[in-house]
Amino acid sequence: MSLDLNAYLGIEPDALKVYAQRAEVLAANLANADTPGYLARDIDFRAALSAAGSQGGNALQPATTSPEDVTASSGAGGTLSTEQFLKYRVPLAPSLDGNTVDSQLEESKFAQNTVRFQAALTFLENKFSELTTAITGQ
Repeated sequence: MSLDLNAYLGIEPDALKVYAQRAEVLAANLANADTPGYLARDIDFRAALSAAGSQGGNALQPATTSPEDVTASSGAGGTLSTEQFLKYRVPLAPSLDGNTVDSQLEESKFAQNTVRFQAALTFLENKFSELTTAITGQ
């Protein structure tokens, strides 16, 4: 009897990748909080994850307009493109220099993203623990 590991693990591996890339985007926003004209961005997590779930194994590949376009690989390097899901954040209170980063909001989103990343990691850890128990019988 064979086990489809991807089906067993579910969406959690893709969620971890999106959480990691979202952390990079939010960190970039925080790093540029004082940069004039910087526009805060965020990943539309729900759209990215639903694309991952609907496309199966080759999830979260960037949209291409022609056959000559370069596509992202999801091989050994674990690269995953969420570029098509990046959106500009609408500022609550725009600044005079055109910067749309709200440091408190970004810190809150970053902390929330970190907690969700850790939760997804814990779910995966439990899945692997269940597999280990099933294999060893202990």
